[in-house]
Amino acid sequence: MAGSRLEKFGTVFTRVRDLLRAGVLKPDEKPIWYDVYAAFPPKKEPLYQKPRRPRVPAADPVPQLFYKEDEIRAKFFEVYGNGPKAFELLMPNFISSCQKFVMKYSELESRGDIKPELLFEETAKALLSEGIYLRKRGGPVVAPESRDPLLSMKLTDMLAEQQKDKETNIPEKQPEAETLNPDSQTS
Repeated sequence: MAGSRLEKFGTVFTRVRDLLRAGVLKPDEKPIWYDVYAAFPPKKEPLYQKPRRPRVPAADPVPQLFYKEDEIRAKFFEVYGNGPKAFELLMPNFISSCQKFVMKYSELESRGDIKPELLFEETAKALLSEGIYLRKRGGPVVAPESRDPLLSMKLTDMLAEQQKDKETNIPEKQPEAETLNPDSQTS
């Protein structure tokens, strides 16, 4: 009770009534108005209500900003994920693979010799030629140059190739060599 001095939690009458019931206030200490209020209560209970202010939606002062680089980054993260290396936050000069991709993309775009549809893939190829390996999500871990061409062959292709080799390399019948019987030799 002592923590709340405003009439937010019940009326003054209910608070005084509860203090009298609890024995905190003695009957001879009750306020003069208490008996009058108890005999003639108001028709509507005087409860505290917070004044309502009309809610006016405030205009958003900060507009959404989308840069061209954001679209490139979004597509990069969609295709390649976070890239091959983690962000090195302790190095102030660290440039992430995504930022390198954006810089190369804008460089190739400024030249204007590549079609916009092919620009994303050409940027990835350009970075690959510079030694930056980008791995697509769910793609192979190994760099493309170090892949063995036999790994990309299918089992059906390998079996078909073996069948062709057997058909072309059928050994011709060799003349049977005369066998010498040691018993039939004459000296």
